[in-house]
Amino acid sequence: MTLDNPSAEADLLVIGAGAAGMTAALVAAHEGLRVVLCEATQQVGGTSATSAGTLWIPGNPHGVAAGHGDTVEAARTYLDALIGEPDRDGRRECFLRGGPDMLRYLEARTAVKFASAGMHPDYLPHLPGAAVSGRAVSPLPFDGRLLGADFARVRPPLAEFMVLGGMMVGKADIAALVGRYRSWQAFGHSARLLLRHAGDRLSHPRGTRWVMGNALVGRLLHGLRSADVDLRFGWRLRALEAEDGRVVGARLETQGRSCLLRTRLGVVLATGGVGHDAALRHSMAPHGPTMLALAAEAVRGEGLCTGRAIGAAMTGLARPFLWQPVSLVHRKDGSTGLFPHLFLDRAKPGLIAVDGQGRRFVDEAASYHHFVEGMARAGAVPAHLVCSTAFIRRYGLGAIPPGTRDLRPWLERRMLVVAPTLQTLAQALGLPARALADTVQRHDHHTRQGEDPDFHKGASVFDRFNGDPVHAPNPCVGPVGPGPYAAMKVWPGDAASSAGLATDVDGRVLDAQGNAIGGLYACGNDAGSVFQGHYPGPGATLGPGMTQAYRIALHARARAPSDTRD
Repeated sequence: MTLDNPSAEADLLVIGAGAAGMTAALVAAHEGLRVVLCEATQQVGGTSATSAGTLWIPGNPHGVAAGHGDTVEAARTYLDALIGEPDRDGRRECFLRGGPDMLRYLEARTAVKFASAGMHPDYLPHLPGAAVSGRAVSPLPFDGRLLGADFARVRPPLAEFMVLGGMMVGKADIAALVGRYRSWQAFGHSARLLLRHAGDRLSHPRGTRWVMGNALVGRLLHGLRSADVDLRFGWRLRALEAEDGRVVGARLETQGRSCLLRTRLGVVLATGGVGHDAALRHSMAPHGPTMLALAAEAVRGEGLCTGRAIGAAMTGLARPFLWQPVSLVHRKDGSTGLFPHLFLDRAKPGLIAVDGQGRRFVDEAASYHHFVEGMARAGAVPAHLVCSTAFIRRYGLGAIPPGTRDLRPWLERRMLVVAPTLQTLAQALGLPARALADTVQRHDHHTRQGEDPDFHKGASVFDRFNGDPVHAPNPCVGPVGPGPYAAMKVWPGDAASSAGLATDVDGRVLDAQGNAIGGLYACGNDAGSVFQGHYPGPGATLGPGMTQAYRIALHARARAPSDTRD
């Protein structure tokens, strides 16, 4: 299949090289299918590359082997309580049963390897069936040098998630670097990271030790190359081609030219969901222009739009997005970006979040999704994270790393407000000064006993997991204390779209009558979330997305004629 022969057929055509699309292509190739994977940009990974790379897979083999005691049955109980509706279409059950199978398949046949994330609590641990450990898996670190010339084909992490001009760090790395002089173990870990990075920069534009989302994407790309998958860069989806009610190919644009690529078994939509498509965002965004998108810039909703154009139904519109609070980043080079406030600051003692009236409105240590839901309920859009400058030195704040003493660069870039008193801070933020002072006074009074009677910060195992383990008696609760004071504005940001094309248990796209559209599949954020807009735990997009991609590949392979399979 080439530009000179656009009508030639592949067995399976996958559109979009994020984690889900790459998984569908990789599994299909290992099942003996001829696969073409088209990516609109010049790099693989999409939004997956800048994520934590975690997968939420209940009952996964790594958690079981580690003795964490998690079961699919317990996860079913948890999801039933979380979602509050029966599993009418069976997709939830297929995810629960298929997730461990997907992991075993990839690890047995490819370079995609995982390890149990250990203790990584579900986001609503008070619900029946919730787990503290065992459900999350993380990709093993990957050596980017193994990709050779494809090193630059992997979308790099957010600049603010790298240090020293391109060294990737995970949660354990951050703890070691910040506490490098507190123990020999932390010092040794930090020294190894720095020595490796120094050597990397002699021959590479950034570090070659990849963790989190980059490790996952790097491993998937390594697998695709090893399987000789036809991977095409700069091919953007424009329309689906249907004949007699069945999708038989797709029209894509590349190098300014429109080409029809045909397929015998089907087209897999994995373009990343809503992303930055203005019309889709306008119709779904509950916060209007105040809601910001964390999706990769190239995600523009083509999968959803082309699917709907041939009669595909949408689902999940009641809860269309999964949330993260974000602050605006103004970089030294003049570029701008978004920084997701995941766990490094909000859960720590000495920080509060206030609304436009200077009042607290939520447990600051709640998961990112539930924190933003709290913002929406209170009308706190935007909200302000308030702390002391001493807090920033100890824990950091947003893109400002721990240990920062000179805040002038952040002030000059309008990312932070600093004031000597709460009254002057309130004036600078446009908040009622008396209300802000009263809020801090009440908060600090109760925190001296390690309590938060208003929002119970630090009461759950999830809160405490992200707090400061050496701070007692409550790792999440401590006084804001004396000034100078600082504040950073945060906005609702969508980490992913939950609304998407309606699909069945095999990933086939459905029409408005619930009938499968022949030859059309969807996975990742192009498919409506199996959790219906709820967020059960870490990796709740990648886990189901890759599981559905795996099922799609197996379904397509089962439909292949005998001359196609081998």
